[in-house]
Amino acid sequence: MTRKAPGKSHREGLTLIELMDMFPTEEAAAAWFESVVWPNGRHCPKCGSVRTREASHAKMPYWCTDCRSYFSVKTCTAMQASKIPLRKWAVAIYLCLTSLKSVSSMKLQRDIGVSQPTAWFMLHRIREAWAEDDDDQFDGPVEVDESFFGGERRNMSVSKRKAMNKSRGPVGKTAVVGVKDRDSGEVRAEVVGRIDSATLHGFVREHTEPGATVYTDDAAAYRGMPEFDHEAVNHTVSEYVRGMAHTNGIESFWSMLKRAHDGTFHKMSPKHLQRYVSEFAGKHNIRDSGTLAQMRDTVAGLVGRSLLHRDLIADNGLPSGSGA
Repeated sequence: MTRKAPGKSHREGLTLIELMDMFPTEEAAAAWFESVVWPNGRHCPKCGSVRTREASHAKMPYWCTDCRSYFSVKTCTAMQASKIPLRKWAVAIYLCLTSLKSVSSMKLQRDIGVSQPTAWFMLHRIREAWAEDDDDQFDGPVEVDESFFGGERRNMSVSKRKAMNKSRGPVGKTAVVGVKDRDSGEVRAEVVGRIDSATLHGFVREHTEPGATVYTDDAAAYRGMPEFDHEAVNHTVSEYVRGMAHTNGIESFWSMLKRAHDGTFHKMSPKHLQRYVSEFAGKHNIRDSGTLAQMRDTVAGLVGRSLLHRDLIADNGLPSGSGA
């Protein structure tokens, strides 16, 4: 008897064989990237002019007559100035999308034949496609919850464990707050410095229309939101579902992110945590699309983005560590 495939079997997948058939040469890869970046025909990414022509430049195959500059399909995207062939970029994007718990830089290094630092930088550039820039608010109902990421107690020094014992809350961990819209299934999540009422209320207001139904747990920081129809479940007495009131959807998102934390990356430093959170929120929000459509959406999301290595490693005020 033929059995239905597990998961979202309605999605149109793409096998590795099909992927390599799509990109047998660098020229084929360039043509595909150009079809995504310039769906209405080639234009200059710097000035927008369509008065362009092919050029004999070694790295920039096109010339803009109006702004008199060379450009390529990588220009003015998160791939700008990268020496990595587009075939390798295509495979990296595919692996990042099709690996449920993402792909580590150590694995990508081996799979596409680049150095680990290069693979790490590539993955962070790909994550630029999912950087949050949507100002639309959810109509609701929505689920809101927070989670914490950081080291395990057993890996901490004795002095740090003593400090944790004297403090309340998740000492040494970084807080992330997320919201999931039940109608669309869309998720947005942000790293936050605090989990007080001002922070959590502000997050809810930023992403949710006034009057919408908001479901949370019974944390005191969520109380006092009169502009919303707020319901809470009391986890402290093992109440997880009461009618329509629950936070199971957003908690499922946290579960996947934490499995990736434990099984793929092992460490996500506070300095770069938002990038990993954005990756999983972005992939969650396009999960119903076929693999090829997801790849096209991701490449389109790289347009207009920029991430230089010096900016990636620059001090942002948060502690860092070895990248995954």
